Amino acid sequence: MVTNGVEQDSKYALEAHDVNIYYGNFRAVKGVSLNVERQKITALIGPSGCGKSTVLRAFNRMNDLVPGSRLEGEIVFRGQNLYGPSVDAVEVRRRIGMVFQKPNPFPKSIYENIAYGPRINGWRGSKGEMDELVEQSLRGAAVWDDVKDKLKESGLSLSGGQQQRLCIARALAVEPEVILMDEPCSALDPISTLKIEELMFELRRQYTIVIVTHNMQQASRASDYTAFFLMDADRAGQLVEYGPTEQVFQNPTDERTEEYITGRFG
Repeated sequence: MVTNGVEQDSKYALEAHDVNIYYGNFRAVKGVSLNVERQKITALIGPSGCGKSTVLRAFNRMNDLVPGSRLEGEIVFRGQNLYGPSVDAVEVRRRIGMVFQKPNPFPKSIYENIAYGPRINGWRGSKGEMDELVEQSLRGAAVWDDVKDKLKESGLSLSGGQQQRLCIARALAVEPEVILMDEPCSALDPISTLKIEELMFELRRQYTIVIVTHNMQQASRASDYTAFFLMDADRAGQLVEYGPTEQVFQNPTDERTEEYITGRFG
């Protein structure tokens, strides 16, 4: 992190402390506190409009790009408040990568999709080292065997599932510590969805993953921890329940969680 402070290790990958997020005068998220476990998959679930994507984007300051947005409270990464005055938001987004709902490859070759991020972050290695990084990133996203013979072809030529894995490889290329995924399977077919879930399990060995999903089966299948969000009377998103996925799905502590998971509302 580029700051004036000193990085510290922490038990958790990310910590949210009493976070409130505003768009202009509207409070979209109210009083959220949660600790994201290292090298685990954490799912954020809840009905549309409950603030889960807003919370996800707060973890790497993507909300900064929305005019009129502001955050109160703290989000801590390696002992530092990510919203401190000396923190470089671009560096935050390198360390905490993002994969979006719709696959969004750059209109460039497959190779250049991967090489672009390291280059704009000051890559100083040789062509051979870049070739190695591209291969490692594509292997890490389980898409190397699909594309190794067509690296000069457009990333847009791939299938939807391959494009999403290319986007994951692109995130891996800048060597993040945390990967945020905002409904990464919502535009994919069931087979591609399963491949992304299998990939998440592989990535968990090295990275912390936070995923927003509307798919209850996916959350129960593919996450270690689950956070359930709801809107309050003022339409602000609030955290209702957070814990190990098995507990949240099989023995929730809040009746509203059980009602949502079983489909009785939401």
